[in-house]
Amino acid sequence: MKKKKEKGVPPISTASLPDIIFMLLFFFMVVTTMREQELIVKFRLPEATEVNKLEKKSLASYIYIGPPIDSRQAKDGTNTRIQLNDSYRTASQIGEFIASERDKLKEDERNAMTVVLKADRYSLMGDITDVKQELRKANALKISYAASKKLGYNY
Repeated sequence: MKKKKEKGVPPISTASLPDIIFMLLFFFMVVTTMREQELIVKFRLPEATEVNKLEKKSLASYIYIGPPIDSRQAKDGTNTRIQLNDSYRTASQIGEFIASERDKLKEDERNAMTVVLKADRYSLMGDITDVKQELRKANALKISYAASKKLGYNY
């Protein structure tokens, strides 16, 4: 006669747990985009009723227009600034910025480069016009304005 052993819950196999963790880590590394620039100006996008997405974000160069972020206002003031890459620039330096951005692209993609203006909704139109004039001088004629989508209509 055999003595019956007490049947309990069998232990859970953890052999595949490292594989699952690795797959999750790999997934999040692939789908996460890293911010290329540190924002040193703050901006609240204007609202628009009709918004289109950029088709090729790799061909977009960003110009940020707005007041400095709160942590930099004591040093830089509260006037509207232009941010190109990671530093403040003047409107007259936009031509150099566009030339360097074009040099980063392949020869056949240079004509498809789009300049995206991310301007604060309370920025003065004169500042935006200065940027647009410099873009025109640099022959960067494809301009996109960043905006947030407005839900509904207010009459």
